[in-house]
Amino acid sequence: MEPVTLTTDRLVLRAVGPDDTEAVYRAAQDPDIQRWTTIPSPYLHEHARAFTEQLVPDGWSQGSMFTFGVFPAGGGLAGMIGLTMHSPGAAEVGYWAAREHRGHGYVTEAVLTACRWVFTDVGVDRVEWRAEVGNRASRAVAERAGFTVEGTLRSGVSNKGVRRDCWVGSLLPSDLGLPSTAPYLPARA
Repeated sequence: MEPVTLTTDRLVLRAVGPDDTEAVYRAAQDPDIQRWTTIPSPYLHEHARAFTEQLVPDGWSQGSMFTFGVFPAGGGLAGMIGLTMHSPGAAEVGYWAAREHRGHGYVTEAVLTACRWVFTDVGVDRVEWRAEVGNRASRAVAERAGFTVEGTLRSGVSNKGVRRDCWVGSLLPSDLGLPSTAPYLPARA
């Protein structure tokens, strides 16, 4: 698949490329991003270069991961959002916000925009969100975007070689008033 660009009144979401390597590198120096995400730590220029020049374009071309840089109108890189395909009809969302752009609702807006796109254009019927227990900022974004927190998975994520408990949640097309591509039969009590 070719990368797409998504827009809102405030944001442009687009695939990052070589011209964005320095901005990705600078943002990823934030200790909170290195602590709560699975990016390498320390985060080196070579990691940013591999991300913008190989990982992002390969994910788009293979249809396995759709990564967007989040850019406010007239501004620099505010964050990153990725939708990784796990199985037919299911994806997992991950995101981070650059320190200087936190608190403006950019990542929540980007998550909603990207999820609408993946539901309508890719045919996904479930987007999962996972965050290490304690990552309250990530949980707040997920909840503001409409995700239902479903529980805690023991040893649910591996971060820098350590198994950790994580929260898990989901967003369905119906949560955004969109149709599903496949019938959904919820459990009955």
